[in-house]
Amino acid sequence: MGPMGRKVQYSDQFWTSPDGLRLHFRDYAGPKGKAPILCIPGLTRNARDFEALAERIGGERRVICVDLRGRGESEHAKDSASYTPQTYLADLEALLAAQKIKHVIAIGSSLGGLLTMKLAAAKPGRVIAAVLNDVGPVVEAAGLLRIKGFVGRSNGWPTWVHAARALAEQQGDVYPDFELLDWLALAKRLHRLSSQGRIVPDYDNAIADPLRSLAPQEATDLWPAWDAMGTAPTLVIRGGLSDILSAVTAKEMVKRRPTAKLVTLARVGHAPTLDEPAARRAIDALLKSCQK
Repeated sequence: MGPMGRKVQYSDQFWTSPDGLRLHFRDYAGPKGKAPILCIPGLTRNARDFEALAERIGGERRVICVDLRGRGESEHAKDSASYTPQTYLADLEALLAAQKIKHVIAIGSSLGGLLTMKLAAAKPGRVIAAVLNDVGPVVEAAGLLRIKGFVGRSNGWPTWVHAARALAEQQGDVYPDFELLDWLALAKRLHRLSSQGRIVPDYDNAIADPLRSLAPQEATDLWPAWDAMGTAPTLVIRGGLSDILSAVTAKEMVKRRPTAKLVTLARVGHAPTLDEPAARRAIDALLKSCQK
């Protein structure tokens, strides 16, 4: 909920990518004098992934939750080769330009965190504060291999319960404390009902094409982007069971940048939902510290 416990409503908005795609974002209104919050989801996620967070913090600031190309309500790319971080970055820069946004607080999960670092590095001072959810300059090879194993390989399920049980089987190690209702809620964030009446992942299966040819070492050197974030207050949230962000990398991140803080969540893998009590407290504290 937003201020005074009111549920904050959103409007569906769209922008155009540099190559002409119609891309979607959820827009939770907030005061014009403050920097908005830009929420960027992970590889297979979409704007719905930030629904609970946006409803809780919306109203105090404008919150923009994007669907990257090929996800959610955004158009699919005409060429799967464009499903790359550099293209996503260009799409996000087009959004900020269209909305005349000069400064943002970025909250990025997984791929969204990598894009947060790239946004900050591309234009110093643009990202005035950031939350990186279970990702850093080094992406662990084991986690990348696991993700490669399931992205773009599903033909869907006949019911939501089937989809929820499939998620539980696939990601039980990520959320060991989830029960059926939790898996159902996650399934409804990650999937949609197809025109054929099946429950399918809410993304273009072709997003996996560039990923399959990616060697682990190609995704590992983002330290210059991390360092380029400078003095911007940054919260690094790490799942204690994560196979994407190692404890060693997370500690090095905060060592290199004194304005960064690390919060590690027990019994959560990749990636935390950001609704964990410790995550909520840390995000609230970061936002409270932002003056712009």
